Amino acid sequence: MKTLLIFGVSPKHGTGYQVSQLVKQRYDKWRCIALVRDAAFAEQLSQQGIETYVGDATDVELVSDLCQKAGTDSAIVSTLGGETGNYIAQRVIIDCAQQAGIKQMVLVTSLGCGDSWPTLSLRAKQAFGNAVREKSLAEVWLQTSPLNFLILRPGGLRDGEITGQGQCYFQQEVHGFVYRKELARIIIDKIANQQLDNCAYSVVDPTLTVSS
Repeated sequence: MKTLLIFGVSPKHGTGYQVSQLVKQRYDKWRCIALVRDAAFAEQLSQQGIETYVGDATDVELVSDLCQKAGTDSAIVSTLGGETGNYIAQRVIIDCAQQAGIKQMVLVTSLGCGDSWPTLSLRAKQAFGNAVREKSLAEVWLQTSPLNFLILRPGGLRDGEITGQGQCYFQQEVHGFVYRKELARIIIDKIANQQLDNCAYSVVDPTLTVSS
């Protein structure tokens, strides 16, 4: 039985939440553990069969305990974002995973991170460049760890249904959008098919347009 340990699940129904929901729909035998900040939301997820804990991902003791609970054969999915990029939290997660013997992690960042920084417009760099830089630090911390990893850098995230058309691009300049549910599908498919290949991919759905 596969175990997923998910960081970044919130009541805003972002990518982390969509991953948790899709896992229950497609792989109901998988064990799903989530760390959330809101107690009421935690209760809602618990009623869906998701093992839920309340706290903050910068809490080393808590994250370490969750990694031990998940076990060495688990896979971590981190979709933490926000205005700060959450580098400190990402580093805590990666370090605790390594110490617990976990070998797999999917990190969701954004277009513009790492070697895709030059593709960001000046306006984008001024608007959210610091968050992108922090996410880039998290990417490097993961890339230089012993974990088998997959880094996904989605374009503009939108609400919508699974399209099956989202694509992963390696070392190519791309721009565009992807639905959060479609990104969740890609994450789960990569884990299920054991496609964590220690690479970073840009992710967009080429069928989506500005008006989609």
